[in-house]
Amino acid sequence: MERRVVVTGGGIVSVLGNNWEEAFKSLKACKNFIKYMPEWAEKYPLMNTRLAAPIEGFALDPEKYPRKKIRGMGPVAQMALAATANALECAGIKEDDSLLQSGRMGIAYGSSMGSVMPLMDYFSMLITNDTSKIGATTYIKCMPQTCAANLEVYYQLKGRIITTNTACTSGSQSIGYAYETIKSGKQDVMIAGGAEEFCPVDAAAFDTLFSTSTKNDTPELTPSAYDKDRDGLVVGEGAGSLILEEYEHAKARGAKIYAELVGFGTTTDGTHITSPNRDTIANAIRLSIEDAGIDSKEIGYVNTHGTATKAGDMCESGATYDVFQRAVPVSTTKNYTGHTLGACGAIEAWLTINMMNEGWFHPNINLKEVDPECAPLDYITGTGREIKTDYVMSNNFAFGGINTSLIFKRWKE
Repeated sequence: MERRVVVTGGGIVSVLGNNWEEAFKSLKACKNFIKYMPEWAEKYPLMNTRLAAPIEGFALDPEKYPRKKIRGMGPVAQMALAATANALECAGIKEDDSLLQSGRMGIAYGSSMGSVMPLMDYFSMLITNDTSKIGATTYIKCMPQTCAANLEVYYQLKGRIITTNTACTSGSQSIGYAYETIKSGKQDVMIAGGAEEFCPVDAAAFDTLFSTSTKNDTPELTPSAYDKDRDGLVVGEGAGSLILEEYEHAKARGAKIYAELVGFGTTTDGTHITSPNRDTIANAIRLSIEDAGIDSKEIGYVNTHGTATKAGDMCESGATYDVFQRAVPVSTTKNYTGHTLGACGAIEAWLTINMMNEGWFHPNINLKEVDPECAPLDYITGTGREIKTDYVMSNNFAFGGINTSLIFKRWKE
């Protein structure tokens, strides 16, 4: 018999704040956190965008996190650790809890890539023939699995490890695969999430594809997903972690339950490495609904990927309408935070769960006039909307043609 999977904790590191209370206040303010980066004009004159959403002042407390325990962590892994520590505290699991080393608790975690600066040390070796900049932790900091591996060692986990380095679906795929691992009985508890540190190379990657916003003089007005005058995405950073747990296990230890994860769907496009595919996106959404065993009419809100690129907005909105066949309420968090890449799926999932529990969903800020080429969905605007619903969906799509859809159910005893 398949087992039920519940969410017993969550944590974020974000421009919105580092807990739900802070994030809720930020979302209610209906203002974004996009900044003009003046130094880019001189350093990277060929790059069109000068916009980003970095987290100011992030640093781990050295008294709580001594160097010896985090020396193999670059910024991306450190943000993953901070979010996970918050999630575990939220779930009532202490660092010395025997559950961590029981073998029945594992981790699924991802990022688009590891820390970038250590890669520069390797690059320097190839240019100068000098290996002096390469140390014992250089590779550990930049390896793609740095978040999952560092967290596993830090918490001395003895269960399964799943690394999802699938770009913008890293966080959501981690949650989905952790869910399936618990559902099938392989583990009782999983840490699941994603992280991404800010680096100008991320903006450059999208800039070369003419996918970044160039509203450099008005950062407060962009990104503006689904708007007829949108002009692209803005890169951000952060981390998000969820604690997923088998229901009976959570019940036995008296854990607070925030939601039940009931549906997960994932597909690949098989058509193009960067251009989204409407049909396969729609299929991922259908698969999550089928997995949940519900009718699409029961879903009262969708947190969309919403990158503010023309192709992405049109394809995603079209696929969503293809499945729902109605104007389902939707909004994207990226208009607030920028695109946090590997972190977005986990951050957005935790926010979506909490918005469902609050009965309030944030608007699509900066959306003034819906692009007529986008599908006829119910794009939430203004100051947000109060919606009472028992089911919410959170969707993400990534380069490589990787699509994910998650469905959470309001928890009722």
